[in-house]
Amino acid sequence: MSITVILPENSCSAVLRRQLEAALEDIPHTFTGDVEDLPSGRLLFAVALDSCGCNEGYYRILGRLRGNGRLLEGCTAALVVTGQGELYTKSIARTLALSANMAGCAFIGRPLVEATGSLQNFRTQAELAGMDEASAYAAALRELAQRLAGHTPLPPIRRLVALHASSRSTSNTLALWDLVRRNLDGVAIREFGLRNGTVMDCIGCSYSACLHYGERGGCFYGGAMTEEVFPAILDCDALVMLCANYNDALSANLTACVNRLTALYRRTRFYDKRLYGLVVSGYSGGDLVAQQLISALNMNKSFYLPPYFSLLETANDAGSLVKLPGVAQRAADFAARMLAH
Repeated sequence: MSITVILPENSCSAVLRRQLEAALEDIPHTFTGDVEDLPSGRLLFAVALDSCGCNEGYYRILGRLRGNGRLLEGCTAALVVTGQGELYTKSIARTLALSANMAGCAFIGRPLVEATGSLQNFRTQAELAGMDEASAYAAALRELAQRLAGHTPLPPIRRLVALHASSRSTSNTLALWDLVRRNLDGVAIREFGLRNGTVMDCIGCSYSACLHYGERGGCFYGGAMTEEVFPAILDCDALVMLCANYNDALSANLTACVNRLTALYRRTRFYDKRLYGLVVSGYSGGDLVAQQLISALNMNKSFYLPPYFSLLETANDAGSLVKLPGVAQRAADFAARMLAH
């Protein structure tokens, strides 16, 4: 499968182009600097940041993506972001991923290779592989290109897990989920409420200890996460995160759940499991929570990101969500996209 590399040019892009040409040596590919008139298929977004952490061409691409909500329908993508310093590579990547996704683009699981200026973010991978950081980075580029070129469509959703940390009697987030859920005919759904001490945060075990527990399908803490949530996630085709916006971030218990998934991730990848997010904000900032889901579960934990993965609504007072104009239709359309992708 041919890959179209979208590489906005600047003073740093020539180096990244050479690195990508080496990684794509055995894969048919073309380079372009824009997102207009792209063929459906495989896309590799590649952004080289300058010493200020910016790339003007990237911002032009971002504007086109946000201006056309169907621009990338039929496309599946991955990302490479390089920086001259130690900052901004991840924030640029997840902003681009959300904007492209809202324009109809899917992303493979673990779609990002980022390289900070020092390549210190590759230190652990280099040590494990017995090579230097530059070689580990080059190997990561090749592996990403091969996975993108070889990606195949996922089968339809048959089993779904929904996670939340809300109170049903007052939650606008769960009210939105109810509107979506009623349209998911033929899907077996398991819902878990992670409240009132049902999940403890990751204690930060050593790599070997986490691997030890993960290989047995468990975790140091045990409890509901390992006894109920882990097996359900292993068995599902899709994970739906039901997220009330707490200070422009996931709630504490959902964050703890994501952290605890590291034990499960040690022994398996979630490339064949879709990630969806329903986010309800009291005022604004739903896009920030959606980006957090992307970076935590798509980029780090390897869940596949289907097109239009998130439904973002704003509702403050209890019960006000269901009164939003058109919300029932938006929920039904979201469910229909879930069943179609």
